Amino acid sequence: MQRCLIIEDDPQNARYIADGLRELGYFASVAADAVDGLSRAMAEPWDVIVLDRMLPHGVDGLSIVTTLRGLGKQTPVLVLSALAAIDERVKGLKAGCDDYLTKPFGFSELAARVAALVRRAQPGEPLQEIVVADLRLNLLARSAERGGVGLQLQPREFRLLAYLMAHAGQVVTRTMLLEAVWDYRFDPNTNVIDVHISRLRNKIDRGHATSLIHTVRGVGYALSAEVPDAAR
Repeated sequence: MQRCLIIEDDPQNARYIADGLRELGYFASVAADAVDGLSRAMAEPWDVIVLDRMLPHGVDGLSIVTTLRGLGKQTPVLVLSALAAIDERVKGLKAGCDDYLTKPFGFSELAARVAALVRRAQPGEPLQEIVVADLRLNLLARSAERGGVGLQLQPREFRLLAYLMAHAGQVVTRTMLLEAVWDYRFDPNTNVIDVHISRLRNKIDRGHATSLIHTVRGVGYALSAEVPDAAR
């Protein structure tokens, strides 16, 4: 049973949300103010929090989200608010909330958003294999093949290829590669990426009619069965 904490000072609105979620099979509990809500959000396990933006004594519910995130709590939070302006929604998302629903709202939409947040937070099955065209990468066996022929990759080459394949069809920048593959938070001003890309090309594309690794000049690289427009 999924657990939902509702932080809402309006008794009628809180009961409306809680009863509706209970009918859908949730365990739903209500906290009527910021102090009780924050205390329970920290002390008990919750799958999702529904949080009213305007709470008693002029408390902005976003302060609860900011506090939770600052203390390392990543429980999904859906904020309810009468403030519908785009900059208010952006402010809410920047504060750390996961979704923002403006009032008045229909319960069916609230329920759908709550379910989506719960589903998104649940760990999925670990990715075991990535396939792009005839290129296959097995993350568990740490093996690669193209067209059924095995590829001998060094550990760094494997990490680089895995990152490119995980972002297939997208342009990845040098900064992205340095951080993800080399754990650099700065540019060492070397040609380390170019060298490894060249080695990968020799192992992956040589002897094949279709090249999979493309250079996007001035930006980075892309792995795709089709040449990206930016690389043309």
